Amino acid sequence: MNFVFHDKPRPLPEVRFVDGAGQSRSLADLRGHPLVLNIWATWCVPCRQEMPTLEGLQAALKCSDTIVVPLSIDSKGRPAVAAFYREIGIRSLGIYVDQSGDATQILGVSGIPTTLLVDRDGREIGRKIGPDDWDSPDMVALIQSRLKLRAAGVQSEPRR
Repeated sequence: MNFVFHDKPRPLPEVRFVDGAGQSRSLADLRGHPLVLNIWATWCVPCRQEMPTLEGLQAALKCSDTIVVPLSIDSKGRPAVAAFYREIGIRSLGIYVDQSGDATQILGVSGIPTTLLVDRDGREIGRKIGPDDWDSPDMVALIQSRLKLRAAGVQSEPRR
């Protein structure tokens, strides 16, 4: 799966973007939620191919408060991303766009797609460069383990 996990979680710098409604947001706004942060663009063929599996991952993690954040670096902004979502039938992923493309430099991204796992405290615990099959059972299990999520359908034992 080619993830590189850090010995200690690393603080993330401030990254700003707009959401699907055009509202200014930042990664700090999402603190408190585990994140799967995917840096991508509509013109990137591997990014386009993996997007349905990111939507599948969001569905697989629906029992947790984890958010899959596909952060587009498209210079054409929200309209390009919204059109792409419609084209391939993406319905459950949010739209997040850094039209400036600054996120790649701020986050030290050397190629796209790049995916970061971010803990509830907004710290990077690992990253992967390149596409993947995000909704495969092995990948879902890895993400649940690394983000310390309960597996779907697993009930905790009642306290006595």
